[in-house]
Amino acid sequence: MYRLSNQFATNNFTVTVVGCGGTGGFVADGLCRVLPPRAELVLVDHDIVEERNLVRQNFAVDELGKYKSEALAQRLAWRYRRRVAYCICPISMLEIRLPGLVIGCVDNGPARRDIAKKVKHSLVPPYGFISWWIDAGNGENYGQVVIGNHPESACFENEDRCTALPMPTLQRPELLAQVPPPEPDCARVEQGPTINQVIGVIVVEVTRKIIEGSCTWMQLYLDLEAGTLHPVYAAPESLQGIIKKKNVRKEARHDR
Repeated sequence: MYRLSNQFATNNFTVTVVGCGGTGGFVADGLCRVLPPRAELVLVDHDIVEERNLVRQNFAVDELGKYKSEALAQRLAWRYRRRVAYCICPISMLEIRLPGLVIGCVDNGPARRDIAKKVKHSLVPPYGFISWWIDAGNGENYGQVVIGNHPESACFENEDRCTALPMPTLQRPELLAQVPPPEPDCARVEQGPTINQVIGVIVVEVTRKIIEGSCTWMQLYLDLEAGTLHPVYAAPESLQGIIKKKNVRKEARHDR
C-alpha cells in the first residue's frame, strides 16, 4: 500500500486554500481544527460576500460586502486563536509559500490552469517534491477530490511511499474544459444544500492524512444520491491509461 509522502510537513509549512466560496469556506474552517501549530494557513479569493451566498456558503449577514478570504480569515483567526493570512488577488498573481499543500476549491478550467502553473514551479528536479495539490469539485449531489503534484509523471519508492502523482488536471483533463459560470460564483447553480459541507469534510480528512503520512488515496468520488464514497488508491496500476508507462517510475532504496 503506497502512502503519499509527507516530507514537506517535517518542519514549518503552508496550506494555501484557493477559492473560499461553496466548498472552500468549509475547508478553511475544518483546517483550523486539524492543522498543527507549525502550519500556516493562507486563504485566497477575490470575490465579495453577497446575500445569495448566505444560503449555502460559510458566511454570515455581518460579513456582507467583505472579501470572502478576508471575512473568513478574520472570523477563523478569532475563533481558533491562530494566525490566518488572506489574499484578495487571483492565484495567478500570488507567490505560493512553500513547502506545503495547495487546496483548490475552484469551479472552472482557467483557475485550475493557474493553480497548475504554480504547483509546477514548486518542483525541485528531478524527483524532489515539496508540495501536493488537492483539487475539489462537485455537482448537484456528487463530487470528487483528486490529488497530484507533477506535470507528467509519477514516482513510487520503497514499495510503500509515493512522492509524485500526475496533477489533477492530468488525471482528469476535462477539469480544464470547465467553463466559468455566468454568475460571479456558483451560488445560483443547482446544487444540493449539503454537498459543499460533505466535500469540505473529505478535503480536510485528506489533508490531515497526508500531513500525518497515512494517505493512500489519489482520487475520491462521492455520490450522495447513492450514499457512496469510492476511493482510487495511489498505485502504478491506478495510473494505467492516465500517463505513459515509461513515466511511472518505481525506485528501490536501501537504508545504509
